[in-house]
Amino acid sequence: MTAVVGSVETSRIWSHQALGLHALVDAAGAVRLGGDGEDWARLVPLVEVTATGHGRMWSGERFIETAVGDRLIYRGHETVHDGGCERTTIRLSDPVTDLAADVTLETAADAAALRARVRLVNEGGEPLRLESVSTLTLGGVVDAAGGLDGLTLHWADNDWLAECRWRQAPFRERVVPLSRSAHGHEGRGCFERYSQGSWSTGRHLPLAALTDGQGHAWLWQIESSAGWRFETGEREGAAYLALFGPDDAHHQWHHTLAPGEEFHTVPAVLVRARAGGLDAAFGHLTDHRRAVRREHPDHRALPVVYNDYMNTLMGDPTTERLLPLVEAAGRAGAEVFVIDAGWYDDDAQGWWDAVGAWEPAPRRFPGGLPEVLDAVRHHGMTPGLWLEPEVVGVRSPLARTLPDEAFFRRGGRRVTEHGRHHLDLRHPAARAHLDRVVDRLAGEWGVGYLKLDYNINIGPGTENDGESPGAGLLGHHRAHLDWMASLLDRHPRLVLENCGSGGLRMDYAQLAVTQLQSTSDQQDLLRYPPIAAAAPTAVTPEQAAVWAYPQPEHTLDQIAFTLTGALLGRVHLSGFLDRMSEEQFALVRSALAVYKELRPRIAEARPFWPLGLPAWEDAWIAQGLRGRDATHLTVWRRGAAAAHAPGRDDERTLTVPHLRGARLRPAVLYPTTADAGARWDAASGRLTVSLPRADTAVLLELRPAASE
Repeated sequence: MTAVVGSVETSRIWSHQALGLHALVDAAGAVRLGGDGEDWARLVPLVEVTATGHGRMWSGERFIETAVGDRLIYRGHETVHDGGCERTTIRLSDPVTDLAADVTLETAADAAALRARVRLVNEGGEPLRLESVSTLTLGGVVDAAGGLDGLTLHWADNDWLAECRWRQAPFRERVVPLSRSAHGHEGRGCFERYSQGSWSTGRHLPLAALTDGQGHAWLWQIESSAGWRFETGEREGAAYLALFGPDDAHHQWHHTLAPGEEFHTVPAVLVRARAGGLDAAFGHLTDHRRAVRREHPDHRALPVVYNDYMNTLMGDPTTERLLPLVEAAGRAGAEVFVIDAGWYDDDAQGWWDAVGAWEPAPRRFPGGLPEVLDAVRHHGMTPGLWLEPEVVGVRSPLARTLPDEAFFRRGGRRVTEHGRHHLDLRHPAARAHLDRVVDRLAGEWGVGYLKLDYNINIGPGTENDGESPGAGLLGHHRAHLDWMASLLDRHPRLVLENCGSGGLRMDYAQLAVTQLQSTSDQQDLLRYPPIAAAAPTAVTPEQAAVWAYPQPEHTLDQIAFTLTGALLGRVHLSGFLDRMSEEQFALVRSALAVYKELRPRIAEARPFWPLGLPAWEDAWIAQGLRGRDATHLTVWRRGAAAAHAPGRDDERTLTVPHLRGARLRPAVLYPTTADAGARWDAASGRLTVSLPRADTAVLLELRPAASE
């Protein structure tokens, strides 16, 4: 199909109706991705590549307007249909370097999400040193009025104990107008976020969004456990975005393609919502995440997990301490019991820098660790263990017996970080060691759940046979993903929890393989609500492990508060349940009973935020799940009422637009101790929730009368 885009005549080679996007090629063979009626000058080359000797045409902080990207020309495309999925590969080539770029665009007919990957092949006779490669670019993003003043930029900061902190600013506050006509050039800067080192989400989440005031939203996600970066800026009066894996400037990544060799970028996803704003966009992204992850029965069963660590044994387990907790967790209704860190600690100097062999400590378990695992099974639960597979402590015997090549190295020396070395899972000795460990735990001992932690940031990566550190990190992480998949191939019912000091490696390269994600190590029950509420932006609700750690010294309100926050995700129970009064224990049991009734709906529901994404200090926070037959909503009230909240201190009004006009009676599912109330105004779609006491929370069910 031929169309005039601005003043340029183009042909459409790919389209997707739900996204409103087209891949267009002009008479010279240049290919761009854009929307209906877009000005060609606002669009960006489909692939942007910097290579040594082939940089950018306009120098600055931006990684668009590259010489190679500008030269890439169209040489064909093909589309393959696989069930409900459509994959179109657009083939490009650079006549100067003979670099070929195959761009794969993967979509489903009824889904508003596009997943992209790029394969580069050196078809020339000389090596080509790559320094950055985009996975997905898009130009021409404007607000409803056709400009930039109405756009809002959304991004998420991430840190240990403070995950998923969403922020927003007017686009024009971050990308200011420059009076471009005076110079005839775009600016040199952009808004960018990127990872640093081996914690993929140690600084920020690998996703962000642009919205306008009319309910339109663009949301993107980069699926990388190694380096990633995104940028957005102005191009010809419109916004553009460009999504990357690792690059040389930010991750010490460069990759030399010898003649005939190829390189594959990390995947990236773009979502578009034409109504409903961020809530709708995150709904589409949730659908995508469910579609791309590995199938596993855990995604439907959602068993309750008890873990002995948080605010409880804190890495100091023994048979004597564990057995009362095992009995109490079983009585409460837990279905998995995880022995967290410390079960291997038999060293007077401490276990941190001695880990690696993963053998149980005899002094901790006089009758052997299998005695405790058998007790877990006796009480009707699946036994689980904590493991940090990628590290070997500097005092571990393995640090001496494994070859240097099995570890991360830079400058010819083994890298050490916080008393640990880091395994390179591309090396057969490293992989064979971990295979033996897991086959012993899952095979011989019958462990059905492994919490895979990762508590160091090893830096830019490893240099192996002349590769750059960033290339080594990417190679290791791809091997790590393959290793985890191989475990599930051999042990299909094994459940893997992804943990990186909580949520510091919370990306969908990992989460497409593992079944759960630890959302935080936060130990303050009053600090957890903004993390729990925002977690579904980063992970599907049924994969979001949220701690609930009731204690015998807690009031009933505190017990209910910590439990309520986990009921729309994956309950990760902890606490000294064995020391509780009957009344306290009953409150725990009732929460788990409610969860078991609710959990079949969690795995198919979409998240939403009727008060918007929470800020760190918000007093009132709300997060819901929108299901086919009912809507469930958690509301927290922390501390004093928010200073900006009008009216009464003990109530807040929320808008639930998808239920506007519906006849319903809000029902309190949990707890009854909070004395919560809720009033529904069908005409306006507004729900007024009252929580008479500070530091309380409530789980509500909103079910239209026609569905009762």
